[in-house]
Amino acid sequence: MSQGGNEAASGSDGAVGHGAGALPAARRGGPLRRTAQSLFRPLHAALIAGLAEERPRFVNWLPVFFGLGIWCYFAVATEPTPAATLLPLVTGLALMVFARPGGLARIAAAALVVAGLGFAAAKIRTDWVAAPVLDRPLRAVELTGVLERREPHAKRGERLTLRLISMTDVEPGRLPARARIRVMAPAGDVAPGDVLKLTVTVSPPSIPALPGGFDFARSAYFERIGAVGYALKPPEKVTLANAPEPNLALRLRASIEDLRQTIGRRIEAALPGERGALAAALITGERGGVSQETTDAYRDSGLVHILSISGLHMVIMAGAVFAILRFCLAAIPALALTQPIKKWAAAGGAIGAVLYFAISGGSAATLRAAIMMVVFFLAVILGRPAIAMRNVAIAALIILAIAPNNLLDVGFQMSFAAVAALVAAYEAIRGRIDRNGLTPGPIMRGALFLGGILFSTLIAGLAVTPLSVYHFHAMQHYAPLANLIAVPVCNLVVMPAALATLLALPFGLEAAPLWIMGHGIDAMGWVAREVAALPGAVTHIPEIPTMAFALTLAGGLWLVLWQRRWRLAGLPLIAAGLAWAPAAAKPDILIGREGAILAVRDAQGRLAAHAERPSTFELKRWLERDGDHRDPKELRKQSNFRCDPSGCVTEAHGAIIALSRNPASLADDCTRAKILIVNGERPVACATPHIYDRQTLRRTGTVAMTREPDGTYRIETVADARGQRPWSTPPPPRKPSPMRNPDKMPAHPTEPLATATKSSLPGYKSNAAIMYEPPELRPEIEDEGP
Repeated sequence: MSQGGNEAASGSDGAVGHGAGALPAARRGGPLRRTAQSLFRPLHAALIAGLAEERPRFVNWLPVFFGLGIWCYFAVATEPTPAATLLPLVTGLALMVFARPGGLARIAAAALVVAGLGFAAAKIRTDWVAAPVLDRPLRAVELTGVLERREPHAKRGERLTLRLISMTDVEPGRLPARARIRVMAPAGDVAPGDVLKLTVTVSPPSIPALPGGFDFARSAYFERIGAVGYALKPPEKVTLANAPEPNLALRLRASIEDLRQTIGRRIEAALPGERGALAAALITGERGGVSQETTDAYRDSGLVHILSISGLHMVIMAGAVFAILRFCLAAIPALALTQPIKKWAAAGGAIGAVLYFAISGGSAATLRAAIMMVVFFLAVILGRPAIAMRNVAIAALIILAIAPNNLLDVGFQMSFAAVAALVAAYEAIRGRIDRNGLTPGPIMRGALFLGGILFSTLIAGLAVTPLSVYHFHAMQHYAPLANLIAVPVCNLVVMPAALATLLALPFGLEAAPLWIMGHGIDAMGWVAREVAALPGAVTHIPEIPTMAFALTLAGGLWLVLWQRRWRLAGLPLIAAGLAWAPAAAKPDILIGREGAILAVRDAQGRLAAHAERPSTFELKRWLERDGDHRDPKELRKQSNFRCDPSGCVTEAHGAIIALSRNPASLADDCTRAKILIVNGERPVACATPHIYDRQTLRRTGTVAMTREPDGTYRIETVADARGQRPWSTPPPPRKPSPMRNPDKMPAHPTEPLATATKSSLPGYKSNAAIMYEPPELRPEIEDEGP
């Protein structure tokens, strides 16, 4: 009986043990089980066999799962506790212990362990960089700090980054570690390492302009910047008896910054005007002197990557150092015949990459490029292929382990997307050439060079297009054409001249290479302007759903990280993401700036706005997310709003929206309006379904309201999207501004909506007259976007 029972329990024919109801259960479950096994066993076996063949490629997925853990950390709504932080890692390790070696469960457990490490690394980094952040705006306060960085501002003046020593009205325990201050004129004879005193208006770093938007406060948190603003007076160099002694890192940074400034001045002296500013941007990384018009032309033509020192520039500079050293060493027979000169040249190229990283400003993009180049040269030294997906994966893993927050940086995403796609294409082409035994001749090499530029531009463009659309809501259609012309100029003229400039600077001979570099810059600028001016050069695209982006990203990774034919399974995922992309719902009402800005969607589906203050920062971000290329000022000229001194009213989908600026209008507003924005305190007795007062909007940030088919509104706020994280601490309550005398104010208008505007009503005076702030000098938006 025991033997029969065991056979019934474990047999493959689906029989079950004896007892009441056993036979009917077997009859019901047996055929289904056998059918399922006949379907899934071949798939399971094929998957196991495929993974066994792809085992050498497993390392390529390490940064993917590590990054997935980082993304999960930033996606949670509240800061995880230490126990919650370790839970994914511990769970993965436990599953690995019990999973069968070589099985799918063991692979899944290993992936969970890597993701758990990424989650923990992000938590550790967040706690490591923690520093105080201002909890309120401060006007006309005095601060003292050590100058760490000085850079020109694109519009006017300069931007200074200081390590703070003291600030008026801020307790020492709440003093931010760093502040970023804009001065309206050149800062004068100051250098990194100097102690400066400034009178400034500062505030906490800005929160997103709408739910899910770019969060500068989060980026500033990881740079330990807790205050941003502008100076009211020129900075004053001071000497403090109790000033902290600069440590080695600060002294080294000060020396590098001083060298960068010296190089920048020498470049601009030999090459004045914007040509010099562009040359300085390509050598020292300082883009503040480049005009917004030039930046727009490079961006709209698909050439903006040339202005930012990244992989392209690092490859040319470090590669040129490698080639020159190898050529010079090969010219010495005693070394060429007896020593590994290629490895020596690779070591020199790695050193060149590090030095170029130092003088180019040490930005995140340059750091990524430098790490990638060092990894590639290290592969040469170790006798491994330099251009390999494994090296890309190792570089990405190193960068994410050092600074996990880099995962959210658009530059990181676009850089590695382009590099991974190019390496995958290179590996495929190299494999085909090796299999066919092709040896190209001189003519074929020239054709391959030009074709390679176009091919690499197309591959890189396809790889970064989903990222560009998701983050910037724009697509440059003529980027391949612009890159086909401009990239050879950059590769063969501009960057070699930049290297020659660096070599000639110590001898005062930089004028000649800068003259050559200037002509190359002129050629690239001409291409950028002409291509950007072509009809249909840029298409503005509305927001796409995050899930559509995730499907496209997953399909792209599957396509480039594997080698077998099953990599083509990534194409359906990409197609699904593209099909889902237009499904995002646009908000019908947006309320921002503590109620000072309101936008509603009109009958044509476009936004119309009313702004109490002249700043266009939020409106610009709202239009970008909407895929609308209009100037923000155009929104404020529309006649959708009717205003008088007591407030404004408008209508959306049959619902009246009122902005009350005076208590005299509240009775009427509470009766008629479905959505009410109040300048002062929240009314106690009011039948309006949705009421937003200034204190509520300060806590929630921008409110996005999307009308559902049943007439209700789905409401999203910036505060809900950000969650309760170290960089998203809500501001403390602030006493509302006193309202004007209600006895002297007229009632809210009750006649039907008309085309009158606030400028046509006599006696109208906006709150902007009381709380006016120059549009360029709002302290919290010193940095405007990603």
